[in-house]
Amino acid sequence: MFQPAARITKSPRNILEGLFAFPPNRETLGGTSYFIVEKAGNISIDCPPSDREYEQFLLEKGGVRWLFLTHRGGIGKNVKQMQAVFGCEVLIQEQEAYLLPEVNVTRFEQEFNLSSSCSAIWTPGHSPGSSCLYWNHHGGVLFCGRHLLPDKTGTIAPLRTAKTFHWFRQLQRVKSLRDRFNNETLQYICPGANTGFLRGKGTIEKAYQQLSNLDLEQLRQAQAWL
Repeated sequence: MFQPAARITKSPRNILEGLFAFPPNRETLGGTSYFIVEKAGNISIDCPPSDREYEQFLLEKGGVRWLFLTHRGGIGKNVKQMQAVFGCEVLIQEQEAYLLPEVNVTRFEQEFNLSSSCSAIWTPGHSPGSSCLYWNHHGGVLFCGRHLLPDKTGTIAPLRTAKTFHWFRQLQRVKSLRDRFNNETLQYICPGANTGFLRGKGTIEKAYQQLSNLDLEQLRQAQAWL
């Protein structure tokens, strides 16, 4: 079971119809977990904080059909417990599945369809198994983990850190997303961290326009964030 709350729990925030964002999770270094409610089965994107009130919230919304992990940094301490409580499938890119030896995981290589409206896309670079989830509602929503993050101005970009696995590969996958989508198919981005830089906004709007504005050649020379 999830742990009892150690402090006053902030309720998950409804940021779009059928989409909730949890408060940053200390277990995943401030990562933000999202929750999609839909008829084909509810999807948790990365691990929400371990808290019984959040468990109750998920149960009241119909439970969890899929727990999709965008990268190794989105793995919380409660993956095994979530699978036990909700009977959910845990989906992760095959190169990082070894990090969950006690969990029954579903691995994928390049892409995986969770439903007719949701698909996982392998976008390595930040980590070997870094992946995004695309939801075709609301004009297209991309959950990108730490593949793309808002900077201090709230602008979305790939951010190079000291722990970045392969920077040039990450930039290549940013380009592949830009080639894959357009203004009609990608309206929002939901980053997996740095959400405080959004200054109260639950999503990054005009997402494809922001992707198009990225200067990938200039980014190749970027220094790592500390």
